[in-house]
Amino acid sequence: MTHLPANELKTKGIAAIEAALEHSPEAIVTVRGKDRFVVMEIEHYHYLRECELEAALSETEADLANGRVSRDSPEEHMKRIKARI
Repeated sequence: MTHLPANELKTKGIAAIEAALEHSPEAIVTVRGKDRFVVMEIEHYHYLRECELEAALSETEADLANGRVSRDSPEEHMKRIKARI
């Protein structure tokens, strides 16, 4: 993954981001030598969000198929949560 120093981002602006993303779908912005942020093209971000949502749906379907569900009222659900705290 490409690293993009914050100072370069300050001096070159969007051109620095575009250059960093030429060879990688993501770039890490470093501040004082430490990784702080990630930048990416919006299409890649949407792709990652879609993957995340598909994974959540798959996990939910598996929970349903394996009986890992509860059909409580909201009040019963809150009591169960509070009992765990």
